[in-house]
Amino acid sequence: MVDVDKAIIARLKKQGKNFEILVDCNKAIDFKHGKEISLNDVVATNDIFEDVKKGSHASENDLKKIFGTDDANEIAKIIIEEGEIQLTAEYKSKLREEKKKQIINLIHRNAIDPKTNLPHPITRIELAMHEAKVNIDEFKKAEAQVEDIIKKLRSIIPLKYEIREIAVKIPAQFSGQIYGILKQFGKIIKDEWQNDGSLVIFMEIPAGLQMELTDKLNHLTHGDIDLKVLKSI
Repeated sequence: MVDVDKAIIARLKKQGKNFEILVDCNKAIDFKHGKEISLNDVVATNDIFEDVKKGSHASENDLKKIFGTDDANEIAKIIIEEGEIQLTAEYKSKLREEKKKQIINLIHRNAIDPKTNLPHPITRIELAMHEAKVNIDEFKKAEAQVEDIIKKLRSIIPLKYEIREIAVKIPAQFSGQIYGILKQFGKIIKDEWQNDGSLVIFMEIPAGLQMELTDKLNHLTHGDIDLKVLKSI
């Protein structure tokens, strides 16, 4: 079992009652997200508390009435899966770092330097975020934070968020292979088969992805690809 001194609280409020157990932070989150892990490696004790800090245990009557059982393992599973897990400072820091990487990648993929029409290198974006003293909310979606962060970064590096509508003409022999790849880069608007068997796909992509997409298509088709920018949105 988990070392009690290193354990944190997992809590579930159900039918007006409070139920708490002691768990390992990382392993409890893995268990909550469906990873295969033994419950014995997650919990610190078999006790079900009403209040861990006061040391008060939940009554057997409440457990049977609310959970339909007094089996500590079954109840612990429900608390972890349905309840809230107290996060350690270390885990919150890990979440912030992961969210930061997501945000940097979003800016790299979706924004360009208007002077060159190319995306900024990831390291440059990261340095600009540090210089701008950007605060990352580890619980807020990366997409919901990007707009405000870009506003802060514009005083340090030139940034332009741009979507481009492009047309990609694909030779017949590559159409099946490339169609799926294009879907990963943006939104397909329509496709048209040509008399020569080639396929023309009209789609919208973030400006920062155009070079990466072009390089990938040229590699797959050995340069036998035609990509044109129709307009910027």
